[in-house]
Amino acid sequence: MSPTIAQAAYIAAKLGEALAILVAAWLLTTLLRHLLRRLCTRYELAPAFAIGVRRVLSTVIYISALLLFLNRMGISGSVVWTTLTGFVAVGAVAFFAAWSVLSNIFCALLILTTRPFRLYDYIEVLEGGDKPGLRGRVVDINFIFTTLQESHANGDDTVLQVPNSQFFQRSTRRWRQEPEWSRIAHAKAAEGADWRDAAAR
Repeated sequence: MSPTIAQAAYIAAKLGEALAILVAAWLLTTLLRHLLRRLCTRYELAPAFAIGVRRVLSTVIYISALLLFLNRMGISGSVVWTTLTGFVAVGAVAFFAAWSVLSNIFCALLILTTRPFRLYDYIEVLEGGDKPGLRGRVVDINFIFTTLQESHANGDDTVLQVPNSQFFQRSTRRWRQEPEWSRIAHAKAAEGADWRDAAAR
């Protein structure tokens, strides 16, 4: 076998191995997606929690596949390790710089898994002891904020965005049904609307 043919066969083998690594990573993430879907259905986990876990594990799988791919293509491990440690150092600096954002994301995962409250519950975040604090109806939970719809006696419709970390730094009161303060605000708002309608006539 001539050197040219041997070299071409060697390159083809390396490319085949690299392609097999990428295909295996894709198959593994697909299997992971189906497994998480079944676990969510069986144990009634929050969809947002499954999405977060799937993204983290998929990132780990694809980074590992990329490192194996580069190794198969002939890039030395020392170069890959140096590059990886550089990215890790930059990531560590970014981690400390964005600590408040990351803490809110982590607290969002805790809220979605432990479920101290759910969508459309009425809650109040107590400032200290039994002092009144932020309160309203939960209308949205994302990775940074929990949005509360506030009730006002004058009929104004406002929303309050509370950072998720606040729910683990203060006590939270929760109502399953509409509390008295919300009913009073709605009643006063309805009375004000009726009075304005009567005045308009």
